Amino acid sequence: MIDARRLRTLRAVADHRTVTAAAAALYLTPSAVSQQLAALEQETGHTLLVRDGRGVRLTAAGEILLGHADAVLAQLERAEADLAAYSSGAAGEVTVAAFATGIAMVLAPAIAALAGTDPGLRVKALDAEGDASLPMLLDGRADIAVAVEYRGAPRPDDRRLTRLALYAEPFDAVLPLGHPLAAGTGPVAVAELAAEPWIGPYPGNPCHDVVLLACENAGFQPRLVHSSDDFSAVTALASAGAGVALVPRSALRGTDLGRVAVRPVDSALATRKVFAATRAGAEFHPLIRPVLHALADAAAHLDRPAVQRT
Repeated sequence: MIDARRLRTLRAVADHRTVTAAAAALYLTPSAVSQQLAALEQETGHTLLVRDGRGVRLTAAGEILLGHADAVLAQLERAEADLAAYSSGAAGEVTVAAFATGIAMVLAPAIAALAGTDPGLRVKALDAEGDASLPMLLDGRADIAVAVEYRGAPRPDDRRLTRLALYAEPFDAVLPLGHPLAAGTGPVAVAELAAEPWIGPYPGNPCHDVVLLACENAGFQPRLVHSSDDFSAVTALASAGAGVALVPRSALRGTDLGRVAVRPVDSALATRKVFAATRAGAEFHPLIRPVLHALADAAAHLDRPAVQRT
């Protein structure tokens, strides 16, 4: 008989590639993780992991078992959801990991709505960058992730997750007032900014990926001179004439735009796609389901920020 807890351990090691990192994610000691993996190998009669440099990798048998593990763990989530529904699930806490703008755009309105419709439901918000919330979800540190598409993200057909599309928002060009394109009308062609110094997020930030993708599609690699994950800082640098930037439209809310020009761009790739995700099967949980509905409703009623021009 295979112990489901050990399947979770196998999944964590597959995700994090080292026993130490998997142990930290599972709040266990490395020795406890190693013992669970050894027991799982004894239960299955197969070697599941081998050393690979400083980490580990799955053997062919480990990959086969991991595929079944994802299905088993999803079914266990559904079982917990059904049991919670049976016992009414009228009160409890749901943890949502979301990036800052996602909190402002959909999570905060969802919490306000749930206070009236589901007073026994407590939502705990965790501020996490767009590429951090999904690992937190898969590690069990969050029940829902509000995330964005990015390179290296789990694929939409990943069997570990259930996704709910929320909204998509464009990026706008932020230009110094003295820039030749600042006074124009209509969308800016991204290719026209190829020779400019750029200001943008650090690599690893999903918005960095969007900027790169839009520029690559326009035929160039942006020359990133200044880096910041704070869009108010990005805008301030642009206002000082330090370079140009592409910024998610909602991130410009509340930012001083008095000394920059904000223009739409001609690239459909310059778009941030935002979605909510749960572990597969958990979407039926009576506490998680209303939070997902509230997030979707908040997204459907978004007051889309308009482009602000100087």
